[in-house]
Amino acid sequence: MPSIILAPIKITGAEGEVIFGDVLQVNPKSTSKSYSGAGGGNTGDWMGNVSVVSSTNTFDADIADSNNAANN
Repeated sequence: MPSIILAPIKITGAEGEVIFGDVLQVNPKSTSKSYSGAGGGNTGDWMGNVSVVSSTNTFDADIADSNNAANN
């Protein structure tokens, strides 16, 4: 099915692929884990964040979170 884009497009950064149009399946080529405090992952043009106390739990009992060995 063709895609029609009727809005302005703003891409500020891409580490992978930017796809327009028909796609059967999109698989990640790499995975990673990151820890950030309150508001650490916010993105946008006009962001405001107020955090008085922030604590991040970095304990992870899993051995493997994201397996993507077959996607490369």
